[in-house]
Amino acid sequence: MDTDPGTGDAVPSTFHPALVGREAPMADLADTVRRLIHLVVTNTAPADVLDSVLADLRAAETKLAAQVPDVPPPRFFAPNEAGVPATPTSAMRGAMPYDFVVGRFNPLALPIELWFEPPQARGRAKFTTPYEGGPGWVHGAAIAAAFDIVLTAANQLAGAAGPTVWLHIRYRRPTLIDLEARFEAEVVTATSRRVTSRGRLIQDGLVCVEAEGEFVPISAHVINRRAREARGRSAAGGEA
Repeated sequence: MDTDPGTGDAVPSTFHPALVGREAPMADLADTVRRLIHLVVTNTAPADVLDSVLADLRAAETKLAAQVPDVPPPRFFAPNEAGVPATPTSAMRGAMPYDFVVGRFNPLALPIELWFEPPQARGRAKFTTPYEGGPGWVHGAAIAAAFDIVLTAANQLAGAAGPTVWLHIRYRRPTLIDLEARFEAEVVTATSRRVTSRGRLIQDGLVCVEAEGEFVPISAHVINRRAREARGRSAAGGEA
């Protein structure tokens, strides 16, 4: 574990080839953009201040744009491709550092922190203003996206991860922004063709949301092969 120079928080190491050796500055960059997103939806700056900020941001945008390769880095990189043991943790966090929900290096993600207490996958997050739907409430779409990954984490723990077939969300009461939300999920049935998982979101000891999903289990070697194929298609497109 490294230390995030911006916040002092621990920065998880990663085996992703696009991030190895630069985890700390990339994590700091993602955190800075997260704070900017929050400020964009909460500020009341006058026009002249906004013009000044825009000039700075456009300069930074130009500088970063010059560092984007013709073939963008892969979103997914399997543990065994990097010689790392394929564990639930490496598969969910190390393999998906840019994920929309749990990606430490994706500023659109909170990210939700995941861990495993067999047979359950657990998570925790504090949704902020950019994720607000109703007044003071977390947007239902953000919660649904979170459960898609939390239930997948339970499937990963059971060795039955794969794409989502359907996801059912029951909103029992509003989930509040700026208050820690805890997730828990586990597999309830599993066959070679389908796996069903259930989970819930809890705030202050109250169940706010219940979720159930059905997924198609796919073996790790199939997922890895498809990831390599996707990278191959990206490379071919970049050379065209």
